[in-house]
Amino acid sequence: MIAKDLGVSVRSVERWRRAWRAGGMEGLRSAGPANSPTITDAQFAVLEEELGRGPAAHGFEDERWTLVRVQAVIRRRLRVSLSVATVRRLLKRHGWSWQAPARRALERDEHAVELWKKEVWPRVKGSRRPLGPGSSSRTRPASR
Repeated sequence: MIAKDLGVSVRSVERWRRAWRAGGMEGLRSAGPANSPTITDAQFAVLEEELGRGPAAHGFEDERWTLVRVQAVIRRRLRVSLSVATVRRLLKRHGWSWQAPARRALERDEHAVELWKKEVWPRVKGSRRPLGPGSSSRTRPASR
């Protein structure tokens, strides 16, 4: 009856009753979220050192850090299992941000890019038919 009125499981009510019998009102005080894994400042210093070595040092084929890769390093090196969302919050809290390339790719052909912008893009961009009285569109412009 109590569990139904409170919208909780019977097991929760039984656990609360045991805690109350063992410690009174103080025994019912929240101990905080259960199983909230986190890493200490000392562990984060180790993580920064590991990240500084680069992804290749950890067996990744390219020099790109992703949240999943950082998560794997944390799991292997610190033996702590964190969700990808927690890894993102952890890195953000310590001033890390997403990676952007520091320079353009060596293979980039600036002439080809400019040519594409001038010749190909206008054709692609302007390929839609203008809407007008003869349009097959379901919505027609209002007549004036």
